[in-house]
Amino acid sequence: MKIMCLNGWGGKLHEELLPYIATTAPDILCLQEVVHSPETEKDWLTYRDGDHVLPQRANFFRDVCRALPDHVAVFCPAAQGVLWDEEKSIASQWGLATFVHRSLPIVGQVQAFVHKDFSPVGYGDHPRSRSAHGVRVFDYIANRPLSVTHMHGLRDLNGKMDTPERSAQAQKLIDLSRQVSEPDDLTVICGDFNVEPDSQTLKILSEAGMSELVTARGFKGTRNSYYKKPGRYADYMLINREAAVTGFDVVYDPEVSDHCPLILEL
Repeated sequence: MKIMCLNGWGGKLHEELLPYIATTAPDILCLQEVVHSPETEKDWLTYRDGDHVLPQRANFFRDVCRALPDHVAVFCPAAQGVLWDEEKSIASQWGLATFVHRSLPIVGQVQAFVHKDFSPVGYGDHPRSRSAHGVRVFDYIANRPLSVTHMHGLRDLNGKMDTPERSAQAQKLIDLSRQVSEPDDLTVICGDFNVEPDSQTLKILSEAGMSELVTARGFKGTRNSYYKKPGRYADYMLINREAAVTGFDVVYDPEVSDHCPLILEL
C-alpha cells in the first residue's frame, strides 16, 4: 500500500507533476491546492490577490484525474472565487482532492471544514476557509481496514505560529478522522498543516495517539528550491501504529511543486 500526500501548488508545475504522479501511481493520493474551473476549457488562468499573482492550472482536478484513470476521485471545494483570463473573470473552485485506486473499496467517507465554512462568492478574507476529507478503505492484500484523512491547514498572514484557530482545526481534524474510522483501524492523518514542528497542532495530534513521521525520521523540511521563504516545514504524515510502516520518504527530487511529496508505504 502506497499513500502520497502533496500540496500541488495549483498545478503550476503540471508538466513535471502529472508524469510523476502517473509513474508513482500511489494507491491513495491526498492532494491539496486543487483548482477546478468547470465553466472553462482553458488550461491556464491567473490568480490575483493584491501583489500575490500566480498562474493556475485552470482544471488541475481534471488533469490529475486523467493522469490516474484507475482511481476514484473526490474533489472537496473550500471556496469559489474567480481566476482571470486576461481581464475576463472565470468562476473557479479551490480546495483539495482524494484519489483512491479502484481496487480499494471505499467503505466510509467524511468531508467537512476545519476552519470556517464554504465560501460561495469569493475566496474570502485571510485566514480563509479550509476543508478536510477522509476515506476508509479495505486493503485486501493486508486484510485490514485503513482510514486516511487529510487537510490543508489555514494560512495566517502573520506566520505559522500557534493560534486558537489552528488548535481548533487540529481538534476538528482528529474528530473527522475518528468519525470515518473504527477504533481498531490503522489510521493515517496527513496534509499541508502550515505549522512548524513544535506547534500545538502536532502536540494535539500526538496526544490523540498519532506518531509524526517527517521530523521523527530526520527529514530537514518539506519545502524545496521553489520556496524562497524561511521555515522549511509545512507538510506532515502521522500514523497510529508506526510498526505498520515499511517505508517513508520526503521526496526532494524531482521537484513537482514548491512542496515535497510525502510517500508512506505500509
